[in-house]
Amino acid sequence: MRHNKKINHLGRTSAHRKAMLANMACSLILHKRISTTVAKAKALKIYVEPLLTKSKEDITHNRRVVFSNLKSKTAVSELFREISPKIADRPGGYCRILKTGNRIGDNAEMCIIELVDFNEAMLAAKDDKKTTSRRRRGGVAKKKADAPAAKVDSAKVVEEVVEPKAEESAEGEIKE
Repeated sequence: MRHNKKINHLGRTSAHRKAMLANMACSLILHKRISTTVAKAKALKIYVEPLLTKSKEDITHNRRVVFSNLKSKTAVSELFREISPKIADRPGGYCRILKTGNRIGDNAEMCIIELVDFNEAMLAAKDDKKTTSRRRRGGVAKKKADAPAAKVDSAKVVEEVVEPKAEESAEGEIKE
């Protein structure tokens, strides 16, 4: 029976697994999205979400704890400078896994894991949904005929007509 065995070992030793997850977490933080297998993405999500939660509070202890897991100064500084302000109000669920199909070579299930607040296409689609309004029925709509028509001076219209400009040919002669 598999009681209390939640960690997917991914067919690796613990040192190899820890190094792989640290490297994948650094790549995710620096690039905001990576492509990998579904099993690795699920393991990475479990690994990186507590680190993202720790980054919300920028104190020395949290920086040291995150650095001990990631082992990359650039990833830690990116996490605390760029990512943590965007996820400050989110109560969890910082990563999204999007399945992309199977890999050609070995038929492994592939996916894209990304940080939720950094996908501009989905954020733009979300904003478009909010701007649409519901249609009301039963109300009387204002007609354009009710609005006063703008008066147009025929003299102004004639003055606004621009005469065609003379064109120069390649030889420098002016054509009209």
